[in-house]
Amino acid sequence: MNQPGLPTAHVAGRDSGRASRAREVADSLTRAIHEHRLGPGMKLSEDEVGEIFGVSRTIVRAALQQLAHDQLVTIEPHRGAFVAQPSVREAREVFEARALLEPRTARSAALRATPEDIAILRRHIAQEHAALHAGQDGAALRLSGLFHIEIARIADQATIAEFIGQLVSRSSLVIALYWRRRNALCESHAHDALLKALADRDGALAEELMKGHLLDLLSSLDLREAPGQRRSLKEALGGP
Repeated sequence: MNQPGLPTAHVAGRDSGRASRAREVADSLTRAIHEHRLGPGMKLSEDEVGEIFGVSRTIVRAALQQLAHDQLVTIEPHRGAFVAQPSVREAREVFEARALLEPRTARSAALRATPEDIAILRRHIAQEHAALHAGQDGAALRLSGLFHIEIARIADQATIAEFIGQLVSRSSLVIALYWRRRNALCESHAHDALLKALADRDGALAEELMKGHLLDLLSSLDLREAPGQRRSLKEALGGP
């Protein structure tokens, strides 16, 4: 219900502004999670997040609800919000699902990729390499995930692309918990080979390369135990 004395357009504009700001906060937190600056199990205090971003608790709550919907955050009654911690079983399920979807998607992408699409993927690889050379493993991992999401976009299968986006996002948490340091990053040659198959419009090869790539990525994870969280929220988000 609108507040007395406030025009409907004013209220709608205010609500739209809050939603936009919540999305910005959610996007910033998502990027921090994907880059492993916010690790699995880290508590996301509403007050601290609000202080870091300069927003109200109402906006923070909306942002955290968005992340919960994306399965990047779990919200526990009377305890608060925490970065999600996928179990070993969930980790395997995520990669099994990716292995079912992404190889066929790569085949479809090879048949549909335009020169502009290939150029976009080439830029992703260049940025990923630059991040690796700079020792920015988290940024490289995020760019690697975007490479996979971009292939799904090129395949022009919107529903499947949405699922793959969610799975890639969950994979970031899995890798944060179970990776064997840099070995869990997508090997550069794997993406280079995939790019060449897509550019050559070789769907069968693209499918096989994606299968092998995902298997290699899964085999590089240590699905036995998860390391503890060490960083504070302000350190992770660059706050004062």
